Amino acid sequence: MTPSIAQPSQNNITRTLILGGARSGKSAEAERRLTRLADDAAHGSAGGSVDGSVDGSVDGSAGGALYVATGGRREGDADWADRVRRHRERRPASWTTVETTDVAGVLRGATRPVLVDCLTLWLTAMMDEVGAWDDEAWRDGGERELAARFDELEAAWRGVTVPVLAVSNEVGLGIVPESAGVRRFRDEQGRLNQRIAAASDAVVLMVAGIAVAVK
Repeated sequence: MTPSIAQPSQNNITRTLILGGARSGKSAEAERRLTRLADDAAHGSAGGSVDGSVDGSVDGSAGGALYVATGGRREGDADWADRVRRHRERRPASWTTVETTDVAGVLRGATRPVLVDCLTLWLTAMMDEVGAWDDEAWRDGGERELAARFDELEAAWRGVTVPVLAVSNEVGLGIVPESAGVRRFRDEQGRLNQRIAAASDAVVLMVAGIAVAVK
């Protein structure tokens, strides 16, 4: 599917995609931008505070910001637990964290600024669910199922009524992966990035902690 370019946003709604490699500063940049968006929203709203808890609910309160964590928990992985802890410690208490891969559902119901971190982990979960790592399962409906999930996510991204940011990895700059499944992941990540970028008002590429405006 050829991505269609987003039309200019109305009512100051901004959709921003932040791309970059590992340890490029993607999440930190996205969090800085979300802080500004939340501050702007707070100055324009009399909404109450939220508790910053971790849950699986869709946004339903005013004020603060909504942080959508798509990575989930990995039992027995100490390094992953440490990464999650450090991310949580950076977030203000006024943000609410939702751990879910139903990103489209959250976007459709959002009433305050949203950060999705990240689309790469969302894609990994979707590929797990449709069996995309297996060649036979991919040919036998997996590719169609994944494309449908891309359609749903893009539609929700285009239809948001609040400012949104998403973090995603740029994975196509290295060597060609040896296995078919990993090559498939690389290709689908590229396709997903293209679609969300085309539907965004702004695209930023992080290079060594520096935000480079792409769009």
